Amino acid sequence: MSTTSSGAGAPRWLNPEEERAWRAFRRMVTAVQAGTAHDLAAVGLSEPDYEVLSTLSERPGRTSTLHEQAAKMAWSRSRLSRHATRMEARGLIRRAPDPDDGRGCLLVLTQQGLDALSDAAPAHLASVRHHFVDRLTPEDLAALETIAGKVLGRDVR
Repeated sequence: MSTTSSGAGAPRWLNPEEERAWRAFRRMVTAVQAGTAHDLAAVGLSEPDYEVLSTLSERPGRTSTLHEQAAKMAWSRSRLSRHATRMEARGLIRRAPDPDDGRGCLLVLTQQGLDALSDAAPAHLASVRHHFVDRLTPEDLAALETIAGKVLGRDVR
């Protein structure tokens, strides 16, 4: 619906331009995520697997708290804990007690997880280029970074 209303408490319907932009954004995100997820699956990882592995590989000691990782992924701790259990069973990560939080745990990248990440990285990069980066100009990428900063309310660099 595209009718606008300015009454208190009444919904502010999207105008046609806003609705087209919103739907285009949603379709774009869905298409890019589906494409990269498909390509990662071909090398044996899910997008969340790759996110956890790549994040851990960049951290000192290749370690992060479950809480920090869940916040980064915008997941609940319980959801990430269940996913971590599956990754641990595959030997990609291991858990360790968090010395700063007796109730928490650390996620630690294993050598097997680092090897899986190293094996998957070229395919993932090619996928990101194919489904996203190479379809845009440098100006498009700069504009997208600016837009992301506005939507997120912070600098994204």
